[in-house]
Amino acid sequence: MRPFDPHVLTVAPAARRPVLLLAVVGVLQGAATIGTAFALAALVVAVVDGAGLVGPAAWLAGLLTVRAALGWSSERVAAHAGVEVTAALRTALLRRWLTAPAEARPDPDRAATLAAQGVAAVEPYAARFLPALVAGAVVPVLALAALVRVDWVSALVVVLTLPLLPLFAALIGAATRDETDRRWQALSQLSGHFVDVMRGLPTLVGYGRAERQVEVVGEVSRRHRSATMRTLRLAFMSSAALELLASISVAIVAVTVGLRLTHGTVTLQTGLLAILLAPEAYWPIRRVGAEFHNAADGAEAVAAVLDDLTTDTSVAAPGTAGTTTTDRLGVGLVDVTYAYPGSPEPVVRGVTLTAGPGLTVVTGPSGVGKSTLLELVAGLRTPASGSVAAGRCHLVTQRPFLPDGTLRDALRLGTDATDDALWEALRRVGLEGYVAGLPHALATPLGDDGVGLSAGQRARVAIARATLSSAPVLLVDEPTAHLDESASAQVHALLQQLAERRTVLVVTHRPELVHLADQHVVVTAAGTEVHR
Repeated sequence: MRPFDPHVLTVAPAARRPVLLLAVVGVLQGAATIGTAFALAALVVAVVDGAGLVGPAAWLAGLLTVRAALGWSSERVAAHAGVEVTAALRTALLRRWLTAPAEARPDPDRAATLAAQGVAAVEPYAARFLPALVAGAVVPVLALAALVRVDWVSALVVVLTLPLLPLFAALIGAATRDETDRRWQALSQLSGHFVDVMRGLPTLVGYGRAERQVEVVGEVSRRHRSATMRTLRLAFMSSAALELLASISVAIVAVTVGLRLTHGTVTLQTGLLAILLAPEAYWPIRRVGAEFHNAADGAEAVAAVLDDLTTDTSVAAPGTAGTTTTDRLGVGLVDVTYAYPGSPEPVVRGVTLTAGPGLTVVTGPSGVGKSTLLELVAGLRTPASGSVAAGRCHLVTQRPFLPDGTLRDALRLGTDATDDALWEALRRVGLEGYVAGLPHALATPLGDDGVGLSAGQRARVAIARATLSSAPVLLVDEPTAHLDESASAQVHALLQQLAERRTVLVVTHRPELVHLADQHVVVTAAGTEVHR
């Protein structure tokens, strides 16, 4: 966990301007504070001496107004910067994961934690900590320069004591890093377990084990809460330590000024300026320490995000294996082998296959890698050996993705088809009458993952969406698994029509579709057999 990594602005270029603006505002606030100290000292001296008050009072009022305006601007820009950074990082992460092979993606628990709570924790890091870090590097130098000009003795005291603050902050930061690491691990475990429970909830309910998970989630939550409280306790103690050290340092300056005022070796205005300027040299560093604790999760998340964004996602040596997307209409696999991450045995072993325009049907026992084969052709997975060459693909999985929106949104995903084209696609899969009978037709709202449609209707919507795609290669996994005989026959006929101009590769257990195929590929644990 590093206090600042410049790569964060490289992967999130939209955040550069607001973060830079925040840093500039922070420096201007420091300069205005130093100017306020001069104006206030001049006003106090004018009151004591009975001199004119208009000039110093006007300067003080003007500087206070400037500080108020800068404070307001800082809050506005900070809110904007936080949103910009989190949105840019989350977009970059999701784009990275979606374009990476499946074996190069993080585990679901880590992905859920990083994309949700992790990226959200970056907001205070970008909006508060980074500007404080810039101000902590610039404002103490300005305050010290002004103090040298006013009273070199007080400046010497500040020079001797000021380095103690970043030293103590670094020591405390090391302990904070360890506690934050433990808290982050506890959060990942909590998120991962919750995701697993939600995915397996129907199975747990079926076996009567759902109630047991309440205790498990509660135990993981308690561990996370304990780690959080340890981190907060350390943050409060470290803030108090920095405050105490800064207060003692300012007190030393005040004592030396008081003694010299008593002996008449320094003027009242000089003494006031020294006492007013000394805290401004320490305050930015104290703020850095406080904001670092507030943004510790963000710093940890930034490190994890940058690690994901800068890690090479290739999993095979160049020239030994891979998937190549070409302009061709067909598919070619040469001696392709693939094993799931962590598995010693390959699920796809030595597959060689050539498929051109027409209907190619893939069959075989469950578990021999038929669905994985489609994912290899689509480029979602990278083979351990061999090569895959395919044109641009459209993949229809066994559980197709339907976004949270309307039926029109689900059909138009990835295309800009007109409503007439959508109705034609629905007619071809036998859903035109059903959709026309809905109160809102194409504007019918769907829940997440197509909630509101049956499994068979979701499958047909996905196939209708495939007919709208211009991809020359269509990959379909078990298209009629949830359909009756009549609907299955209609989908089979549609696949035949699509195969007249495209390469259609279908995984199925239905013998009816095998009889319609131009090429039949049987996948077994020992390899593949091709029948034409």
